[in-house]
Amino acid sequence: MKSPEHAVLGALTAGALSVALPLGTVEAVGLFVYGVGLSVFVDLDHFLIARYHAGDWSHLRRCVGDPAFAFTQQERVFDGVDTTTLETHRLLSHALVGGALVGAIALYDPVYARFTAVVLYVHVVADLLRDGDLA
Repeated sequence: MKSPEHAVLGALTAGALSVALPLGTVEAVGLFVYGVGLSVFVDLDHFLIARYHAGDWSHLRRCVGDPAFAFTQQERVFDGVDTTTLETHRLLSHALVGGALVGAIALYDPVYARFTAVVLYVHVVADLLRDGDLA
């Protein structure tokens, strides 16, 4: 799923959770911004996986050097990396990163940890739906 699509899903999820939780306005807005950012930027782990498979940082360098390319031609960002392997490894990475993040946040605040877990769950389900050509 592309970044703008994840941003929309993140906004819907974070917005619904921010309204449903008993939060003050500033805290709700902060969680909303965090949720949208998390929905999009959790995908940065793809560059670590691409680095592992390609043996270099060329994919990251290309995107950093041309941010417009990174957002307008996302289907080409990982050219040269086996997409089937990348899909499996990125979902595993999301599960590992998400589990660690939720666990760490739970030590601070269980409500924020649940918020994070739901936002990441929606992200991973959206990826699975797209990978399976269901959405």
